Amino acid sequence: MTEEVTSSKPPKALILAPVFYPSAGLALLLVACSILFPTASERVFQAAKNWVALDAGWFTVLAVAGFLVFVVGIAFSGFGKLKLGPDHSKPDYTYPTWFAMLFAAGMGIGLMFFGVAEPIMHYTNPPVNEGMTLDAARQAMRITFFHWGIHAWAIYAVVALSLAYFSYRHGLPLRIRSALYPLIGNRIYGPIGHTVDTFAVLGTIFGLATSLGLGVIQINSGLSYLFDIAPSVSVQVILIVIITLVATGSVVSGLDRGVRILSEINMLLAVALLAFVMIAGPTVYLLQTFVQNTGMYISSILSMTFNLYAYDPKPGWIGGWTLFYWGWWIAWSPFVGMFIARISRGRTIREFVVGVLMVPTGFTFLWMTIYGNSALHLVIAEGYTHLVDTVAADSSLALFEFLQQLPLSSITCLVATLLVVIFFVTSADSGALVIDMLSSKGEDESPVWQRVFWALLVGLLAIALLVAGGLTALQAGTIAAALPFTIVMIMMCWGLAKAMSTDLAKQTSIRYARVAPNASGDWKNRLRSLTHQPRKREVLLYLRRKADGALAQVAGELNKRGLEVQVQQGEDGRVTLQVGHGEEIDFFYAVRPQPYVPPSFMLDDPRRRRNDDDNFYRAEVFLREGGQDYDVMGWSEEDLIHDVLDQYQRHIHFLDNIR
Repeated sequence: MTEEVTSSKPPKALILAPVFYPSAGLALLLVACSILFPTASERVFQAAKNWVALDAGWFTVLAVAGFLVFVVGIAFSGFGKLKLGPDHSKPDYTYPTWFAMLFAAGMGIGLMFFGVAEPIMHYTNPPVNEGMTLDAARQAMRITFFHWGIHAWAIYAVVALSLAYFSYRHGLPLRIRSALYPLIGNRIYGPIGHTVDTFAVLGTIFGLATSLGLGVIQINSGLSYLFDIAPSVSVQVILIVIITLVATGSVVSGLDRGVRILSEINMLLAVALLAFVMIAGPTVYLLQTFVQNTGMYISSILSMTFNLYAYDPKPGWIGGWTLFYWGWWIAWSPFVGMFIARISRGRTIREFVVGVLMVPTGFTFLWMTIYGNSALHLVIAEGYTHLVDTVAADSSLALFEFLQQLPLSSITCLVATLLVVIFFVTSADSGALVIDMLSSKGEDESPVWQRVFWALLVGLLAIALLVAGGLTALQAGTIAAALPFTIVMIMMCWGLAKAMSTDLAKQTSIRYARVAPNASGDWKNRLRSLTHQPRKREVLLYLRRKADGALAQVAGELNKRGLEVQVQQGEDGRVTLQVGHGEEIDFFYAVRPQPYVPPSFMLDDPRRRRNDDDNFYRAEVFLREGGQDYDVMGWSEEDLIHDVLDQYQRHIHFLDNIR
């Protein structure tokens, strides 16, 4: 069952109604309630945040830890060699280009907003022990690295891996629901699949609204420094309207090339600003702290992963920080995951996981060290405590207050503001595209009005959350929206593991399965034996007439060469050849009757219940290591003799290697 769209259909037919209308309706309802009843909405958001943080926080932390273990586990298991595409596929991009794209994926409004603010806030108000100490500074960077480290990218990797695997390897739609195909089959096109994609749409809307809300707060702060425009909700609403209209303008005009150019400019500006802070700041100190921060992160990652501060509770801390981040990453994962999936076709799973976890994380750690440790150095070594007061009053001012202490502050503040504006535009446009893809039929480009609708709706939601409580409402909405999608992601992991197990088994069977030798006899007889499902008595008769004789001939020849050889028949009908090698490991080869369940299409009547004596059997080869999962039923004596010799030659090679 597929959902196809033809160009002859009217634009409305492109709407996937079971996803589009519930998602749009719930988002519009939330916008209306937040604007009409801001106080009540703020209370609801705060209550939802408290419930998720206090009562369900353990579940979120356990789930995120599981996602990291899952992606690392499959990368370094046998699944790691499977490709995101057919076995013959090649990567669409070279390593340098792919790394550059992953590098770009690691950049965003969050780094601009929290690069200075978060380390200072943890330094002054750590979750445990006293603030404003050297130990608090070390703890601040360790926590910052933890929040922005590989856990975030493990979340993105789960979604991206599922999208790429099922789309490029199995030809399913590039949607979240496709990951459930191994679990529910074609029902992914029904109500269950629609519900899963609806959760993904709502999560993406909240994640995007959170990023845009944080971005506009920081833009307002930048304008305050540059042009004395006082920060206020009304100014922020106006900024969201203006920049959202700019973003929707790129949607209307279809300027994909323009958005791509903006993204490249943004990356260059961000790297230039990072390099400037590195050079203008305490360079040697930053290099030292980068190495030490990374070491602290690696050594404490396990304990921090499962730390809910249950023994050292500080009310609201974990909900305002760790669970907010986890919720933000989960809500943002369909968007980032879609981007990563699109650039990773042809990679092996091992390449994919190593690249996605290491490249963006390395850049993020460098960013947080340069900005965070430079800010801490200002406070601790140079005594500039006004930065602490500024962050405590308004965290969105942190970056600009910090840049004021470096040379060329007017230029750097302007560049930083421009960076956030471009992040805002590109995120709004790209996010609207992802939401539109999840709520439309087929893979064809949808009408422009649909993307415009989603871009405007995300802008409206960002406004509504700001009106209903600002940063607190943004955090609460993100955490609450991410919880149902966390459950979806767990199911995605299950479906992905099941599909990879099947693919690996098939790949192994095709590559290593032993089949009947290509005899010169009648090929029709061979085809007849392939489609025939023998009973136990047929297999036992074959073992007595053919297998026993073949093994006896081999035993006779080996006896002539002075080896101790025995051929025995077991109670279950098996025929066994054992070759003694003195003090070394003996060779053991047997053919045994083994019951099995054939494919249902092979049976005359698959619904008919069968007795124990009416089972199907095969003549399976059995070595000392166990059953070899291949059937020799119908092979000639000569074919069996050659198979015994093949296995015996492998055994001799093994003995040579261990001597």
